[in-house]
Amino acid sequence: LLKDFTALENVLLPAYMAGCSKKEAIEKARILLADVGMNHRLHHYPNQLSGGERQRVAVARSLVNDPDLILADEPTGNLDPSNSQTVADLLFMNAEKYRKTLLVVTHDESIAQRAHIQFRLNGGILEQHGQVGARP
Repeated sequence: LLKDFTALENVLLPAYMAGCSKKEAIEKARILLADVGMNHRLHHYPNQLSGGERQRVAVARSLVNDPDLILADEPTGNLDPSNSQTVADLLFMNAEKYRKTLLVVTHDESIAQRAHIQFRLNGGILEQHGQVGARP
């Protein structure tokens, strides 16, 4: 997140830069921040947010331009177990809600187990685990 911008501004900025009107960008950002439970912290700066709250803002920002693919590299790496599960829930829930493909790189086995398809890097070789489309 950009440290000199509020949560709302951090989420609306990519939409605004992609050509949305300011009004439309604000509306999209408000909806997404509400989806991740951050509507009460819209005007707080990153240094005023907890690690889990910053990750939730980042989840909202990742969805603002309606991408087909969401890339999440260690999205819970610096969080405690409770916040890790909250952020993982938000990623998987929003990917399903908005019908997006979610690619997560993680060392957290509990998060990896939630994926439809798992790949593991073993001795420099990428190996598929589980069946395509299988749910744990």
